[in-house]
Amino acid sequence: MCQHIQLPDGLSTLIQQAREHFLELPQERKRGKPRTYSGLSFLLLAVVAVTLRTFKASELQRLLLRDAALRQAIGWESVPHRTTIDRRLKRLLPEAEAQVAALAQQLLAEVTPPATHSKTSAIDGRMYEAQGPKWHKKQRLKGYVPAGLRNVDTESHWFKSGYRGWVQGYRLVLQGLVFPHPVPLWATWQPNSIGEATIMAEALANERLAVTSILLGDTTFGSAALTAAYATAGGWLLTPQQLPKERRSFKHDLYAYRKESIELLFQRVIQACDLKACPSKGLNRNGAFVIASVWLYQIIFLCNYRQGRAVAHIKEQLELARWRIAI
Repeated sequence: MCQHIQLPDGLSTLIQQAREHFLELPQERKRGKPRTYSGLSFLLLAVVAVTLRTFKASELQRLLLRDAALRQAIGWESVPHRTTIDRRLKRLLPEAEAQVAALAQQLLAEVTPPATHSKTSAIDGRMYEAQGPKWHKKQRLKGYVPAGLRNVDTESHWFKSGYRGWVQGYRLVLQGLVFPHPVPLWATWQPNSIGEATIMAEALANERLAVTSILLGDTTFGSAALTAAYATAGGWLLTPQQLPKERRSFKHDLYAYRKESIELLFQRVIQACDLKACPSKGLNRNGAFVIASVWLYQIIFLCNYRQGRAVAHIKEQLELARWRIAI
């Protein structure tokens, strides 16, 4: 009689890939009782949430209570209370951002540009619209929520962009490799009220940004102070402010790659996990899921690159994982 062999499904394979790419990073020791559940396990839970599009703590708890195999893949013998899940997800954002930055170093070492190209990256930001109804700015400044306005995300902020107008929500700032393929190198989730140039300047000062030979940015990043700071760090920040006005030069040709790389990368990251707007409420909870989606994109990209597969073949693998199809 033939023995039935249970093949691993797409989700368990994805979790194993994430586990293998998790990097232990030095952390400050904190007083008190050590954590019962590791940071890795909650990062894996965020990966599960993004893949299955299940973002409520109560739903994630019920899922893990029913699915022993999934619980084991994450590394839990028991399932924490939903309030513990919610609390730990809120605290996950810094760890998720650190994993994206750490994995970027492997990407930079392995995914190298042709000999004719310098190591080039591009940076840009995108606003994510908050859940719930719109909270008027005048009422927001007074800290007043009208009685009929329910389920407002009170941590979100308004900001206006040239092509989307006013958006109430949060901001993802993303740096991606240009050559040979677009892939995230650094990502941060911030309040909408903080400008992208300010966010980049702080990351550069704290040595969190990946410094490449050339960094392409739009006019937002073109201040003299920021370009000088990036030059001091060892790179060249190229924005429209640095392009010659009189005639076209190689700088124009180089800058044209910004739109073809970072804007394309934003579309791919968003479409891969179908995260076009905030999936939850609150700065840190939303950030944990969005940054986890960026980390997940890095992992699948790197696995595809190492195996010689199409590097942009990411959404298809996430769909296999979502439907738990055996692979």
